[in-house]
Amino acid sequence: MTIRSFIARPTDADGYDGIHVHQDGIPSNCLPLLLTAYRHRFNGDLEAMSRHLVDDVAVRWDELGTDLLDHAPKELVLALTGGETWPSSQPKNLFTLDGSPPRRMTVTPEATDELEWGYVLHPYGVEVISLDEHHRGPVVGWATDPLSHFSDHPAMWLPTGPVPGRPPRASANLSTTPVAASASVPASPSRSTRR
Repeated sequence: MTIRSFIARPTDADGYDGIHVHQDGIPSNCLPLLLTAYRHRFNGDLEAMSRHLVDDVAVRWDELGTDLLDHAPKELVLALTGGETWPSSQPKNLFTLDGSPPRRMTVTPEATDELEWGYVLHPYGVEVISLDEHHRGPVVGWATDPLSHFSDHPAMWLPTGPVPGRPPRASANLSTTPVAASASVPASPSRSTRR
């Protein structure tokens, strides 16, 4: 599903710098991957995670895959994927009409055209931005259970509101933490009031 998004790291002056993700950018797809990757693949090392997801990308991500779930408990991976696997992928064999090298698809607060969702990797959690509605969003704490049911409805992701999700039903042998918001990000007016 082509739902365009971005993954970014925060910058000084309340901004962010990120990279375009071409498909599957809805919260119910991205948040479980990011929350699990932070805990298991990157063992809580946000800098290593940001380098992999943002800095080391040549042009853009086509999609994020189950390789982000490496080192997670098998039961959790099965619950998140239903047993399917797919790799994170970047485009290959790109060319431009003038023969110059393809440019990196960098995303900043000023350059989010045609993107629908944003995920900013803060030390305290993932800020989820519904770009159709707002320029900032609520933060999903890193301790949040990746099996939580996250809403994909853009209007639900209010910058000053609660995280729109509900904890999963109790699962055997999986230690979980309910949906949790961490320290809030400074609120900004909605897109409609900035136009």
